[in-house]
Amino acid sequence: MEPGPDTIARAAHEAAQRIATMIRTTPLERSAQLSKAVDADVLLKLEHRQYTGSFKLRGAVNRVLTLTTDQLDRGCVAASSGNHGAAVAYALQQLGKPAIIFVPEQTSSAKVTKSQGAGADVRKFGTDGLDTEEYARRYADDNGLFYVSPYNDAAVIAGQGTLGVELLAEAGQLDAVFVAVGGGGLVSGVGSVLKAASPDILIIGCQPAASPIM
Repeated sequence: MEPGPDTIARAAHEAAQRIATMIRTTPLERSAQLSKAVDADVLLKLEHRQYTGSFKLRGAVNRVLTLTTDQLDRGCVAASSGNHGAAVAYALQQLGKPAIIFVPEQTSSAKVTKSQGAGADVRKFGTDGLDTEEYARRYADDNGLFYVSPYNDAAVIAGQGTLGVELLAEAGQLDAVFVAVGGGGLVSGVGSVLKAASPDILIIGCQPAASPIM
């Protein structure tokens, strides 16, 4: 049975304490331009100031901190075109543990360098991301390593939900929260936390018009 929103919300509050020393509490700032444009107070959660440049670090850190000593010693595998891989690499580097990150062939050198800079063994495979992920999962299974999913994992979702925990502490009243939707981990975690705190908060998932995958 998949964990429900209340379970995820509780896990996110626990995760916020677990990961506190390894992530940055990012600023929440009012945008004067957007507020004027829509005649409302618009606040921006500046996750680009996270240590690895995105919210992905929250889920990656929470996931690796819930692994056993044996799992960590063996190392972890991830598949990513950039942000998730860098997050897993950084999290494991802080613990002194190995990481193997598989990326699509066309991944930018800057993103590869970011993961390598965090000590990861970066390997290229595939062209569309899905084949990269499938290969990485098989590689992890075949070699007895733990695969860290970017979204399809309750501990990762709870980690992303810590952004919602911070919003509740920083913002006061929230009427609507707009959340980016890629794999769904962020909106699941944040939405669960905010709805558990106040069912009246409107959660709006946002995705590119050219790639409405959800």
